[in-house]
Amino acid sequence: MARRATSGASGTGGTRGASGAGAAGGPGREPGVKAARRPELRLPPLEPYPDGALEPDGDYDGLEFRDLDLAGQDGGGARFMDCALTGCGLDETRLHHARFLDSVLRAPRGVGTRLTEVTLRDTEVLDARLGGVQMHGAVLERVVVRGGKIDYLNLRSARLKDVVFESCVLVEPDFGGAHLERVEFVDCALREADLTAATLKDVDLRGATELGITRGVERLAGAVISTGQLMDLAPVLAAQLGLRVL
Repeated sequence: MARRATSGASGTGGTRGASGAGAAGGPGREPGVKAARRPELRLPPLEPYPDGALEPDGDYDGLEFRDLDLAGQDGGGARFMDCALTGCGLDETRLHHARFLDSVLRAPRGVGTRLTEVTLRDTEVLDARLGGVQMHGAVLERVVVRGGKIDYLNLRSARLKDVVFESCVLVEPDFGGAHLERVEFVDCALREADLTAATLKDVDLRGATELGITRGVERLAGAVISTGQLMDLAPVLAAQLGLRVL
């Protein structure tokens, strides 16, 4: 199992930033705004995954999947523990009900990847290039999504807790009916997001370089934004209130 570094371990301070165990009231953070807890992974030496297709309900432990074309394969219900998926093609790959635990997905690419009701826990997703990812009903806990671009991410009815979107671009993400708790957007472009019926708690949007919300702006209760972002959202808020600005 991947070892979890303690908060005092050397070399990890840059990863945790202000999101240490104290969470609320840390340096640069307003009192009462709780920070997301980030995963701290120390993967063991990994064995290369041999050639072969993914198996439904497969059990993968301590393996590296490197530069594999997994397009169209079915790994539904599979468990990935202490694994690294590096540079893999995931076009129409079926991974519904799969579990990624203490794992890293590096530079995944693909369109229409099916991750319905997937579980990601203590996992990093790095430099993704994905489109039309189906993650409705997913559970994400202690997850970092860093770098890359994801178009049309479907997170409807998902549960996100201690999740950080960092230095990435999200185009038309759908959070409809989702529950977000301690979620941060850091140097992240959030374009045309849908928050319809979403529930937010301790969601920090101040670090978003772009903040565009097309639907569900009234669901922002429980989030924190900057003064500048409030001005950017003013037209959407006015429309929601039926307020005319002359």
